[in-house]
Amino acid sequence: MDHFDDWKSFSLEMSDVKPIEQDTVITKAKHCDSELAQLKQLNAAKFDYEDENELTTEFVEPVDPYDYIEFKQSGVQDGVYRKLRLGKYPIEAQLNLHHLSVNQARVEVFKFIKECYQLNIRSILIIHGLGLNGKPYPGVLKSYLNKWLPSLEPVLAMHTALKHHGGYGATYVLIKKSEDKKRENRERHLKRLA
Repeated sequence: MDHFDDWKSFSLEMSDVKPIEQDTVITKAKHCDSELAQLKQLNAAKFDYEDENELTTEFVEPVDPYDYIEFKQSGVQDGVYRKLRLGKYPIEAQLNLHHLSVNQARVEVFKFIKECYQLNIRSILIIHGLGLNGKPYPGVLKSYLNKWLPSLEPVLAMHTALKHHGGYGATYVLIKKSEDKKRENRERHLKRLA
């Protein structure tokens, strides 16, 4: 069989085939454009967070996965800290860092703390896991959280969670009141005195 016979056979087989209309391709292209625009917007927002993000990924002193991590700013009352340690504050928001790299966790933690502060969310839980198979050492994310959280201005206190909230693989965090909430409380207090 020569080249001409192949073409003739192919043409006969394809004679009843009708071309597909391509209006769906245009729709997909429009859809892709909107997805691309959304992706650009998300990347721009991510860049903004990274720009102001002071958290570093430099070397950090390793924390054993089964150690408690804790921090309390000066001025935080002992009763408030005890209530945090005992998990008595209702958890208003939580962040799960499982399967994130250190750099991804750095961005997410910064963004989450900032958003909680702005929304006046005071009691949060960050789930970081034990990281027993962590590279270069176990408990990598826990070690970085131990360094990052005390350096963030809105963080008043933190403590390893109780077992029913994740135990050694999670951390309670207490966030300061937002400026708006402080102002609202002052105004309410002044009205009571008047």
